[in-house]
Amino acid sequence: MDLILDSIKDKVECLQAYDFGELERAIETRIEVNKALMLRVKQVQHQVTFDPIRSRMLYSAVVQFAGS
Repeated sequence: MDLILDSIKDKVECLQAYDFGELERAIETRIEVNKALMLRVKQVQHQVTFDPIRSRMLYSAVVQFAGS
């Protein structure tokens, strides 16, 4: 039986929420989870758009992680 231990080099996660504070908490949670995988934040991009169905602003973020 072979045991292969490959490390994760890059990882991208997409998050969204209808409240900016909730989005921030989600990003912080994902950062902590990925620290356990020895990944660090390389880049964060965010945007806001209007959701006409719910008549609310929709906040989204793309977080790129990179291995050390």
